[in-house]
Amino acid sequence: MDKDEIHLRRLPAAAPWGPHGDSEFHGVDFLPDDLSEAPDETGMRVNKKYSCLPAEEKGIHIINIRAIEDIGYDQHESTLLNSLSKNPDADCKYGLYFRDGKRKVDYILVYHYKKSSSGRALARRTHHNDTSARSTKQDHPLPGKSVQLEMGESEPPADSHEDDKRFRREEYEGNLVEAGLELEHDEDTKIHGVGFVKIHAPWNVLCREAEFLKLKMPTKKMYQINQTHGLLKKINSVIQKITEPIQPKVAEHKPQTVKRLSYPFSREKQHLFDLSDRDSFFDSKTRSTIVYEILKRTTCTKAKYSMGKGEGRKKETTLLNKRRKCGKYGITSLLANGVYSAAYPLHDGDYEGENIEPNDRKLLCEEWASYGVFYKYQPIDLVRKYFGEKIGLYFAWLGVYTQMLIPASIVGIIVFLYGCATVDENIPSMEMCDQRNNITMCPLCDRTCSYWKMSSACATARASHLFDNPATVFFSVFMALWAATFMEHWKRKQMRLNYRWDLTGFEEEEEAVKDHPRAEYEAKVLEKSLRKEHKHKETDKEKLTWKDRFPAYLTNFVGIIFMVGLTFAIVFGVIIYRISTAAALAISSTPSGRSSVRVTVTATAVIINLVVIIILDEVYGCIARWLTQIEVPKTDKNFEERLIFKAFLLKFVNAYTPIFYVAFFKGRFVGRPGDYVYIFHSFRMEECAPGGCLMELCIQLSIIMLGKQLIQNNLFEIGIPKMKKFIRYMKLKRRRSLDHEEHIKKKQRYEVDYNLEPFAGLTPEYMEMIIQFGFVTLFVASFPLAPLFALLNNIIEIRLDAKKFVTELRRPVAVRAKDIGIWYNILRGIGKLAVIINAFVISFTSDFIPRLVYLYMYSENGTMHGFVNHTLSSFNVSDFQAGTAPNDPMDLGYEVQICRYKDYREPPWSENKYDISKDFWAVLAARLAFVIVFQNLVMFMSDFVDWIIPDIPKDISQQIHKEKVLMVEVFMREEQGKLQMLETWKDKDKKKATIWDRLEER
Repeated sequence: MDKDEIHLRRLPAAAPWGPHGDSEFHGVDFLPDDLSEAPDETGMRVNKKYSCLPAEEKGIHIINIRAIEDIGYDQHESTLLNSLSKNPDADCKYGLYFRDGKRKVDYILVYHYKKSSSGRALARRTHHNDTSARSTKQDHPLPGKSVQLEMGESEPPADSHEDDKRFRREEYEGNLVEAGLELEHDEDTKIHGVGFVKIHAPWNVLCREAEFLKLKMPTKKMYQINQTHGLLKKINSVIQKITEPIQPKVAEHKPQTVKRLSYPFSREKQHLFDLSDRDSFFDSKTRSTIVYEILKRTTCTKAKYSMGKGEGRKKETTLLNKRRKCGKYGITSLLANGVYSAAYPLHDGDYEGENIEPNDRKLLCEEWASYGVFYKYQPIDLVRKYFGEKIGLYFAWLGVYTQMLIPASIVGIIVFLYGCATVDENIPSMEMCDQRNNITMCPLCDRTCSYWKMSSACATARASHLFDNPATVFFSVFMALWAATFMEHWKRKQMRLNYRWDLTGFEEEEEAVKDHPRAEYEAKVLEKSLRKEHKHKETDKEKLTWKDRFPAYLTNFVGIIFMVGLTFAIVFGVIIYRISTAAALAISSTPSGRSSVRVTVTATAVIINLVVIIILDEVYGCIARWLTQIEVPKTDKNFEERLIFKAFLLKFVNAYTPIFYVAFFKGRFVGRPGDYVYIFHSFRMEECAPGGCLMELCIQLSIIMLGKQLIQNNLFEIGIPKMKKFIRYMKLKRRRSLDHEEHIKKKQRYEVDYNLEPFAGLTPEYMEMIIQFGFVTLFVASFPLAPLFALLNNIIEIRLDAKKFVTELRRPVAVRAKDIGIWYNILRGIGKLAVIINAFVISFTSDFIPRLVYLYMYSENGTMHGFVNHTLSSFNVSDFQAGTAPNDPMDLGYEVQICRYKDYREPPWSENKYDISKDFWAVLAARLAFVIVFQNLVMFMSDFVDWIIPDIPKDISQQIHKEKVLMVEVFMREEQGKLQMLETWKDKDKKKATIWDRLEER
């Protein structure tokens, strides 16, 4: 039979209708007669073209409504029959199943296409399984197209780019069918110009891939989990009763008493596994993971079939195929090139509305993604079941971090209240507020600023004591130990989750399977090998070396240096703003204006810093991704780690540079009256307030931390997805057909999910929490309330992220992971850095060390009386440089001869006037000594906590050992059973041989 011919065959009388209740053409089916049969993997002979279909569906395929019309069947009659038949959307649960209502949709591919006519779109809807239209080897043309060619109908001219995309999709989907997947197309949707490919993985494919991926699945063997006894059992029962109101009402959250033994799946050992319910053995998360692995691994290869007769036609087709060669890469490359516009697994169903069937998504929405359950524990096991281990570990880590913030917040509140309670007993602030001391201070700027009384800074001095008191030193030590305890607590929690989720031994067994090359890396390798083909043919085992990546490395280095320099330049610009604004406001003739200069300048400068930080955060995130992409890392893991490192480095510098400036540089390089340090020969370097820079550091830290959390973390996370969803909805509304039938039709599940926001990874979620962890630990000596504000933010953040994952985002592909990856190392690094920074903040930013030095070396009566006068140096106003003296020297109502400034310098009546005094060196030595002692002592205590707390809980290590012993017993019993069977067979063979011998003897 000629390949271009189509024969019509009558369906059996027992099947006058399509298998799904659709109004397919009665009694006619378009099939090529020469469909050969070939044995499948199980040895059965099945039809090549329809090997992916169930037995009852093989041989049934309606190709095109046009062909039906050509043989005399009216399209309007088909529509009438459709309306009388059962709703097919209800059979397939509105997109969760194929149109047969039996095969579950495991994954969705989305593509854009241009409709040539409404008839073609409707015809594609009747394709209940489009895989039957494509041969796995593409030995035959598409039957529908052959009919149209015979009838002389020609398609309207299409864009060559669109043809190329369609060609690549056909090739790719054909290869998916070869891999064993089953596909079904749907282009008759409410979204104009968007087609969907539904993918189902049958049982044999799931088993094959589960074995390849070494997925641990539950066996029939169950064992008792070790329970506590005696007093511990009673304590645990009491705790469970107390915490019962805050436990989520989820079955997976209940404490387990028995557990199934898990083992990497093997088709040869299926009898070991609990296959009582095959439909639920592989849950939706596992099925989508398996399909995604196939999608990544399956390539889009060059076509191998001919489109016509004759040798000339074959040559023409070969040239066309070479021109349209679509590469050797999987779904990631096809998405990047626009062949497909999206790829995602489906949510389990709706989460709100009437008459909704119970599903995990609805349960998560009620018990997790709701602000009304903010006081409850998270159902982490259900989160892991629905989203996978990687996302489950993120929310588990966020929950542990939030719990650990509770004791830190309580201690921080106590420290703050201690400062409030002792502010009236603080002798230095009392001396500063005492107007009887009559201390005249030197001008804060040249010419326009006049002399001022120290008592005018009374409020600043009293406020500084709230955060600069002996309790803050204790709090710094406490937070360093808290960070170490938090890391150890998380490691233990992580091990418990690994045991519960059957991830023990995951890295050793599956790392090789997980890390296959990225599509971009293979593209670069192919490009490199093609370049070498012109020189020599030895291109096997080609890979990218450091020489190939050197331009990218150089670009990365220069780019990061430039971005860091840009951050420093912006901070320097804000410093210029502060200095110039302070000088401008000081010209104000009103006393109230002059008194509020420092507050106004500080507040506006911090707001400017906050706005710049938020903007640069978004810019640096995009730049970090671009810099990582041009490096072309080999694996997804390498790509993610390099991206995280670059993004964290840039965002860390961006967020903390203004704070570092206030903490360690402001007021350090001012100079002295008569010899100030100037910027651009006109702006004097700014000084700290009389009470020190710690108060200003507290203001800077609090505004940036709270502003980032409120604006960037919450408003952006809520507002931007809502805005994107609204814009996407308006675009679809404009493009949607005006057909009334389409408007009243309920959307399919994959259409609803397509309108959701794509999942962008966990890096932004981790990043904001890591930056917050830095605010909580790095400068906690200056802001004891930081843990409290972080706790309040995280209570909202958990539910906000949960709501986003459940309702706003497409369902992510489940990814297995046994830890939080590189983020743990970053947390440890921040914890170590926090010890050093807090030591320097206490030593150099606060007045803690100068007070101690004065108390034990210079105080006459062992009290702090006279401390303020001790820290002030004197200056003779006659030594001002020309043009720098105040324009109004009589502003205070009397002539000033000597003014005071904060520094340790010799008085003007000394032989070495204005030189650094011995007191300065004594205080500096004490500060450095404190840094060394504090750092080493706290580091030792942190390491001691790390050492004394085991990483693996004792009960978990016992359970893991018990599992190994039980698994050995299972295999020993299996081997013994095999030996017994062999012995039984041998005995039977001996008996048969004996009987035959006796018969022969007779």
